[in-house]
Amino acid sequence: MAFKGVLDDAKITAALEECKKPESFCHKKFFGTCGLSAKSPADVKAAFDIIDQDKSGFIEEDELKLFLQTFKAGARSLTDTETKNLLKAGDTDNDGKIGADGMSSPTCCRVVRALCVFSIGMGRYHFFVSDPIPILLSICR
Repeated sequence: MAFKGVLDDAKITAALEECKKPESFCHKKFFGTCGLSAKSPADVKAAFDIIDQDKSGFIEEDELKLFLQTFKAGARSLTDTETKNLLKAGDTDNDGKIGADGMSSPTCCRVVRALCVFSIGMGRYHFFVSDPIPILLSICR
């Protein structure tokens, strides 16, 4: 698997199983189940680099469409609605793509914003919030 060394195969399988049916993908749930929401900024950056298949420094809509397939070959494509929802969650500047800038801090990482993680790592302390997006935006601007 492309995420070997970053994510556990069993957790990836469980996350993919939860969104097997079209229109069942929820980015919050997927990244919680696969374990990425609890990973370090370096691991999040590694995951970003894997998802950014054309290595442009951005994750564009066409890459998001095949998003699940980056976790496991043969996984389904996201529907247009699922793709647009995931893009909307991570596209903070409305340019139609998710950028990798600000990857040095988990609170300033656009990928973390896109994933809507349940825990925000700040040093060795963790704050648990139901919707981290407003907090992230206030910290990162």
